[in-house]
Amino acid sequence: MEEGEDNTTYTVVVNHEEQYSIWPNNREIPSGWRTVGTVGSKEECLAYIEEVWTDMRPLSLRRNMNT
Repeated sequence: MEEGEDNTTYTVVVNHEEQYSIWPNNREIPSGWRTVGTVGSKEECLAYIEEVWTDMRPLSLRRNMNT
């Protein structure tokens, strides 16, 4: 393993505002977040987030702007 290499397995999590993040798979998910089913390397998880999180605005803001 090279110095600084990240071999951690991550899971993609999302909160009630539909904001995404990654979390180490071996740690308990923080309150207010839930998993979306994607698990892998940091790069794989970030690629998934980039693909699905196309609107960075929080859900509450998107809802208010649509009314």
